[in-house]
Amino acid sequence: MRIGILGAGSIGSTLARKLAAAGHDVKVANSRGPETIDSDVLATGATAVEASAVVHDVEVLITSIPLSAMPGIKPLVTGLPADVVVIDTSNYYPARDGQLQALDEGQVESVWVAEQIGRPVVKAWNAILSGTFEAKGVAAGDAGRLAIPVAADHATDQQTAMSLVEDTGFDAVDAGRLADSWRQQPGAPAYCTELTRDELPGALARADKDLLPGRRDQAMATIGSRFGSLTTDDVVTLNRTTYA
Repeated sequence: MRIGILGAGSIGSTLARKLAAAGHDVKVANSRGPETIDSDVLATGATAVEASAVVHDVEVLITSIPLSAMPGIKPLVTGLPADVVVIDTSNYYPARDGQLQALDEGQVESVWVAEQIGRPVVKAWNAILSGTFEAKGVAAGDAGRLAIPVAADHATDQQTAMSLVEDTGFDAVDAGRLADSWRQQPGAPAYCTELTRDELPGALARADKDLLPGRRDQAMATIGSRFGSLTTDDVVTLNRTTYA
């Protein structure tokens, strides 16, 4: 598939490497220009482009930028054909994104994103740590393969995203409609806790929306107090304990 990735941070960079390695035609952009994208991001065949070009002639656009930056990309996506699948990987962290009243009052994060950019989105790759995503993808059928939830309102969009998740080395799990994607937001049992296909549906079902903000902030406060000393496995353990 022809895929554009907007954002070259930890998740966006890993997406570029993995999807290009899987045989997709991938281009990646950030806000600072193609010359600032590290060569290792392009090592498997992805191409660095200007942000204005990342939306040209694509079948899928993946946005891997801070949630607070989403309103600013509306001019980029306005001209996309209706059949282009837009996949949102973002999460709301008030300490980083600033307070957003609608989200603080309970609006589902990716529903808010869809409103901001004026088109439907799929929610995927948000509920995985960058270290997990980079290092723990394995071939389909391997024992213990980890899973990623995918939520969307349109079946064809969801199936496209689920197929791409599989190409990045993880099982894809149908997480319902976009309005249900709060179940994979920060603070939920399914969020960054390294679960398998068999374990993930139960974690999604156990989520309690009212508890998410407090648990999210509790985990972030602990991580912040120990910044630099935690491994990916440490953070997974912390999340499992906090979000149980």
